[in-house]
Amino acid sequence: MHFDVAMAIGSFLVAIVVGLTGMGGGALMTPMLVTFFGVPPLTAVSSDLVASAVMKPVGSFVHLRRGTVNLKLVAWLCAGSVPAAFCGVLIARAMGDGEATQNFIEKAMGVALLIAATGLIVRMWQAIRDKAEQRVEAERITAEPGSPASEPTPELRIRPLPTILTGVVGGVVVGITSVGSGSLIIVALLALYPMLKANQLVGTDLLQAVPLVASAALGHIFFGDFQLSVTAALLVGSIPGVYLGARISSRAPGQLIRRALAVVLLASALKMFGVPTAVLAWSLLALIIVAVLSWVLLRNRTKDAETVDTDV
Repeated sequence: MHFDVAMAIGSFLVAIVVGLTGMGGGALMTPMLVTFFGVPPLTAVSSDLVASAVMKPVGSFVHLRRGTVNLKLVAWLCAGSVPAAFCGVLIARAMGDGEATQNFIEKAMGVALLIAATGLIVRMWQAIRDKAEQRVEAERITAEPGSPASEPTPELRIRPLPTILTGVVGGVVVGITSVGSGSLIIVALLALYPMLKANQLVGTDLLQAVPLVASAALGHIFFGDFQLSVTAALLVGSIPGVYLGARISSRAPGQLIRRALAVVLLASALKMFGVPTAVLAWSLLALIIVAVLSWVLLRNRTKDAETVDTDV
């Protein structure tokens, strides 16, 4: 078995980002294998999923011990995602392993990465908005004597059918592309359950991803193009990388890292579509400018809202 040291170093660097941000495993690792190491897309998906199945339980069980997991929501998600992930592998296998299939998987990865990047941007936008709303609410409570310090958190009402369908869609995408166990499903959870706290959102998503990725990995071991040498290199680099990233995550500027991750996801997606380097660079520059202008606009609106609330 040939061991690729450069691949292990690359997975170590990607895993640091995963440890820092809590997402980006399949969204970064698989494109790295395809783009920089020339691994065929189906092989990259298979090997990355098997490696993820080994690493995913670590962070999820930390959240489970801290009580930041909604187990009912996990159960409904897994009811759709676990069988759908295995079926996603069968869909990819039924298409054969020729050049057309590899091209299809590469384009599917590009679409999944675009959705993942959009989801990350939505999460950052919501975080800024929620922080501003909390600050305004705190100032209102302080200004009004007799106001309650906090309101009881309403009990989460599970919506079974939309939750199962979210699991099904996410499972199929993960089975075919290895992207989405965190980034895609967490966006759907944001839409379905906006009352979930941030730590509950992350903890629930991490735990449901364990059986989801395990199902997809099992399918790829049986029917995909799993290669032990690639998976071994990923594990050797990613296990210490995730640990290191998690250790320094409390000291790192999280918002800056997430913005950089969004840019990387967009670049990876465009690369999957075969966009030339020059076009890619100009496209990313334009997106960064738009993002900066949007951020400035949102901050100004937040300040205006705070000013109006203070005047009232």
